[in-house]
Amino acid sequence: MIEKNWDSQVKQALSRGLDFERAVQLSTCVRCGLCAESCHYYLVEKDVKAIPAYKLKIVEQVFNYYLNSSGRFLTFWFGSQRLKASTVEKWLDILFGRCSLCGRCSLNCPMGIKIHDLVRLGRSILAELGLVPSGLASTISTTINSDNNMGIKTEEWIGTVRWLEEELRRELEDSSVCLPLDREGAKILYAINPREAKFFPLSLLAVGKIFHAAGESWTLSSNYYDVTNYAYFSGQEALAAEFFRRLEISMKRLNCQMLVLTECGHGFVSARWEAPAWLGYQPDFEIRSILEIMADYVQQGKLKLDPSRNNLPVTLHDPCNLVRLGGLLNEARFLIRQSVKNFIEMKPRGIENFCCGGGGGQLAMTEFAARRQKAGQIKARQIKETGAKIVVAPCHNCLDQLLELNRIYKLGVQLKTVTEIVAEALVF
Repeated sequence: MIEKNWDSQVKQALSRGLDFERAVQLSTCVRCGLCAESCHYYLVEKDVKAIPAYKLKIVEQVFNYYLNSSGRFLTFWFGSQRLKASTVEKWLDILFGRCSLCGRCSLNCPMGIKIHDLVRLGRSILAELGLVPSGLASTISTTINSDNNMGIKTEEWIGTVRWLEEELRRELEDSSVCLPLDREGAKILYAINPREAKFFPLSLLAVGKIFHAAGESWTLSSNYYDVTNYAYFSGQEALAAEFFRRLEISMKRLNCQMLVLTECGHGFVSARWEAPAWLGYQPDFEIRSILEIMADYVQQGKLKLDPSRNNLPVTLHDPCNLVRLGGLLNEARFLIRQSVKNFIEMKPRGIENFCCGGGGGQLAMTEFAARRQKAGQIKARQIKETGAKIVVAPCHNCLDQLLELNRIYKLGVQLKTVTEIVAEALVF
């Protein structure tokens, strides 16, 4: 790392990213160490650099140097530190390479510090310096230069939708079934993860079945349909706001009433809870997860489900952003219990469930892949202990990580979304 003077950029980024709450929290940690056992990285590595309080401390040191008038001169007393080449290398390795922003440490902090949010603040400073790890930066760049993170061309996406529509008609033996595209005035605009179009088309077929069975008015969009927001992981909030605005553009263009998001943890948190702060206003349409919509359908009697169609034992992985940070604790459980005969919970579960290791942009950062896979030991152990044959994960980042863990740790399980499990139990 070449030594540079980043002082003005760091001070500017800190001033822009810090509000009163963040500033107070940076000075609140009492170094009790209780957060250590919450972190899957620390549990596997037993390295002090993986302790969440340590991650918080290195951000606090730089904060004290640049924005604490005493910290700049009493560096020994405050432990303050100027951001220089060696500090940047440390930050990259720890804030990007040893954290998935899962929030489990924040949940278990006795002082109530949002440690994962302050790690994201540190990442935003590195982003201001143009120092986002290459894989994550490349994914963000692809999204900027196209309308989705996979760089799928519009004609390719339209062709995929038409092909899936034909498959759905053949399967259901019903020529009236459709995967509507750019249907103006539909009640619901359904936003997808581009990986579904590229690698997981079964999840799109499943949601088509469910909307058809429920008699829903819905549509897909030919452009600006990507629910993912990798700028959320890099801490680039202005860019994250722009990515959300693209979905807003599609909502306005098609005159839809409700934006429904596919099974994507960070996509849900960024659109539902973070976007208003980034934008400076509340979007004038409802934003919901497909899990909430399906649960409503079942409760309203719009879907008839036969659990005997899913005979194998099933367990559920709770995505961090969807459950711990997003608040959707019960919807997936309700749907699985209605759709399968044998549901086995992981221990711990719900808001205390361990991260699979695929969040925080980790899947995009190949330089930290070995560490990510090793940290996945905790989740692999959880899965093995259930004895389940099917693992349901309502998040495509989680599914990608679990696919790797399935192979590396020889778990021998099938991996599915909640939508797929519900679709398999559907009785038409």
